[in-house]
Amino acid sequence: MSRIYKIFTLSPGSTSTKLAVFENHNVIFRANVAHDSEKLKPFVEISDQLSYRKETILLELEKAQVELSQMDAFAAYSGGLESMIGGIYPVNEMILKHSKEGGTVKHPAILGAQLIHAFSEEYGAPAYLVNPPDVDEFQDLSRITGLKGIYRESRVHVLNQKEVAMRYAHELGKEYEQCNFVVCHVGGGLSITAQNHGFIIDGNDVLNGDGPMAPNRSGEVPAVPLIKMCFSGKFTEKEMIAKISKTGGLLSHLGTDSTLEIAKRIKDGDKYAKLIYDGMAYQLSKYIGSYAVVLEGKVDGIILTGGVSNDKYFTNQIKERCSWIAPVKVYGGDFEMEALAAGAIRILSKMEEPKVYTGQPVWSGFNYDD
Repeated sequence: MSRIYKIFTLSPGSTSTKLAVFENHNVIFRANVAHDSEKLKPFVEISDQLSYRKETILLELEKAQVELSQMDAFAAYSGGLESMIGGIYPVNEMILKHSKEGGTVKHPAILGAQLIHAFSEEYGAPAYLVNPPDVDEFQDLSRITGLKGIYRESRVHVLNQKEVAMRYAHELGKEYEQCNFVVCHVGGGLSITAQNHGFIIDGNDVLNGDGPMAPNRSGEVPAVPLIKMCFSGKFTEKEMIAKISKTGGLLSHLGTDSTLEIAKRIKDGDKYAKLIYDGMAYQLSKYIGSYAVVLEGKVDGIILTGGVSNDKYFTNQIKERCSWIAPVKVYGGDFEMEALAAGAIRILSKMEEPKVYTGQPVWSGFNYDD
C-alpha cells in the first residue's frame, strides 16, 4: 500500500474503553482507559456517559501525545442497532438514533458510534462501524427450531470472526468471498460459525445458551431438566439466566473460568478438571463437524481464535478430531481493534464499498407465521 493511513479505533466496555491508533495495519498506540465506577453511577442512561467517557479518552490521548487531528478515519465497535448484513457502515443519523436508544442492549458498547461521531464532527475525518455485533447473515434454514415462535438469530463474535477468516483467506492466496470456513472464537464465550463465500450463514447464539459450553457459559443443555430447575423454586429468573450466560460452563463445574488455572490443575493430576476441559474440546469438535455439514463438506479451513486458542493442549484436541475435515489454523487471542482499522483502510483505499444503515432489520420473522 503506497499511502499510509492513520486510523483511530475504540471499543467501549463496562468500566473501560479500549483505544488504539494504527498506521495502516501496524499499531503505534494502544491503551485501555479505565472509567471510575463511582463517577459512572450518577448517569441514568448509558448514553449519558458520552461526555465523561470522551473527556477521559482525550486525557489519555493527551498524555500519549496522540493528535486526533492527524487521523484519516475513526472506527468503533458499537451495538444496539437493528440486524444488518456484514460490512462497513459510515455513521449516519439512523445509527446515532438507534445507538442512543440502545434497544434491548444495556451495555456501553452503544457508545462506540456516538464517540467516534463526536470525534468526526470535531476533527473532520469520517467515522465507520465495521461488522457490528448486530450483523445477521443467517440463511432461513438456520433459524428454525423445534418450537414455533422461537427462532435462532445471529449472536456471535462477528468482528473477530470475520477478521480471522479474511486473514486466512489471504494466506491461502484467495479472496474472503471465495472461501468457506468454520470459525471458532473461544473466549469467555464461545461462538462458532459457518462462513460461506463471505457470509455467516449459521452460528450458535452465544448469549442464549446455544452451542458448546464455554469457560463461563453453559452452552446447550437438555431442555426438560433445565425447565425443572427453573420451576424448582430454588432460583430466580435472573439467577437462571446467569447460569446460562455468566456462571455456566467451566465456571459451573470447576469454580473458575481461568484456563491457565485449569491447565495447572490438570498437570497436578486433577482428573475431574481434565474431564470437564476435555469435554469442552469434545463438544466444540462435534459442532465443527456439524457446521462442516452446513457447508456441504466444502471447507477451506477450520479457524480457532480467542484467548483459549492460545492453549495448545486444547487446540491439539481439536486438530486431532477435525483435521480430516480441513486444515486447522490457529489465531490465538482476538483481533478486534486490528479488524476495525483494517475495515476503515479498505474503505479509504476503495477496496470495499461502504454500506448504508437503514434501520430496517434484515430479518424480523417469517412472513408465513400466524
